[in-house]
Amino acid sequence: MSAPGIPEVLLTNVTKRFGPSAAPVLDAISLTVERGEFVTLLGPSGCGKSTLLKLVAGLSPITSGEITVNGMTPVNARPIVSFVFQDATLLPWRTVEKNVALALELEGRPRDETAQTTQSLLQLVDLSHVAQHYPRQLSGGMKMRVSIARALATRPRVLLMDEPFAALDEITRDRMNEELLRLRAEQDWTVLFVTHSVAEAIFLSSRVIILAPHPGRIAHELTIDLPWPRTAETRESEAFDALVNRASRLLREAHRA
Repeated sequence: MSAPGIPEVLLTNVTKRFGPSAAPVLDAISLTVERGEFVTLLGPSGCGKSTLLKLVAGLSPITSGEITVNGMTPVNARPIVSFVFQDATLLPWRTVEKNVALALELEGRPRDETAQTTQSLLQLVDLSHVAQHYPRQLSGGMKMRVSIARALATRPRVLLMDEPFAALDEITRDRMNEELLRLRAEQDWTVLFVTHSVAEAIFLSSRVIILAPHPGRIAHELTIDLPWPRTAETRESEAFDALVNRASRLLREAHRA
């Protein structure tokens, strides 16, 4: 558990350059994410959304500033953080069951524990019936559910998701959004999510952070006060439409900034 008063994710004046003389990709980013929040990074291409996620994950070093995850450096926090990429990145020679079990095997978990945890995760994402299938036999949405199940195998506190549904058609994406919120309600993670879709950001989030490009910086912050749980009917509400329109306007302003 976090000590009282410690944010789950804290970025303080973070700047990132890919080289000593290079222009900053991210400039003076300060952001606090509390335990249990679902925060989405929204912005045009080139604003550093994916780079920011990699910094939080400890996959790339910051140039200046500070990042902590549950009070730890990103590298030290890796055991409590999972990353879901845009591509499902499943191993084609392993079954669904074996792909989900991979992280547990790498940690050296006992075989019985690995089997039980894997079975529970497949039930959670409603894929028990394809446990012995291979990735080539799955739809895009099913592959992403396997990827999410694999990310959950180590019981993370923080889930970093980099456009995980970008390659899916709109109907499948909407269904996956609803599924993600159902899983989050059962698991209580903190989520930092990246998307180009304004509607997706509004539907999923408790807060939306809008980034401006060149260099990437926070331009606007929008609190999403739609009631929970969110369902397909949420997207049909006037409040949802109003928030989408407001976020779209702020995104255009950020792009011109």
